Amino acid sequence: MTSREQILGDIRKALKRAAGQPPLLEVSPLSAPVLRVPRSDGSLSTDLFVQKFENLGGKCFRVRDTSAVVPAIAELFARKSAIASNSPFLRKCGITGLAQVHTGFTHREELKEACAAADIGITSADYALAATGTLVMLSSLDEPRLVSLLPPTHIAIFPRSRILANLDELLSILPRPADQTSSMVLITGPSRTADIEQILVRGVHGPGEIYAVIVDQE
Repeated sequence: MTSREQILGDIRKALKRAAGQPPLLEVSPLSAPVLRVPRSDGSLSTDLFVQKFENLGGKCFRVRDTSAVVPAIAELFARKSAIASNSPFLRKCGITGLAQVHTGFTHREELKEACAAADIGITSADYALAATGTLVMLSSLDEPRLVSLLPPTHIAIFPRSRILANLDELLSILPRPADQTSSMVLITGPSRTADIEQILVRGVHGPGEIYAVIVDQE
């Protein structure tokens, strides 16, 4: 008799059970999860996202259209280097045409070195969740994770139409995220951690500053 058989035998004996006896309780299968998506218009969701995002220490800019993106954040680039993802929306906004913005990386090692040296990482966002002020990033060739995670400052630029009510609405759109991406990252505020003395420190495991630029009209 093996040690495992001995242990299981002792448990059966204590429970006054016999080997092969069916379980005392039949476990019914779990019911399907219920997703709750509140009904709200786009303006209310956008206002709620801005409120939640800034409560977490982020900063929001709302602009009329793609042509207003660069003027709205020009001061953030003063004397700083930046790296941008290969998102078509960033190109549409004129971000990739700026002299101080490096983009177009396709090799991981080159991208890693560029992200480590950059002051700012610029991405789009696949979705944003109003209820928690969260950015949803689906890793891809156009949106590699390093751009949003490695530089000390992260700027996410996305159209207002990408703002969803909550996580339930996201999962109703993407019930199986793994079918679409190898990694779905949810970014809720700047990176923060606390040591044993509960002293809050930002920027330890990711960007210490985060900005969201919401474009009303694509």
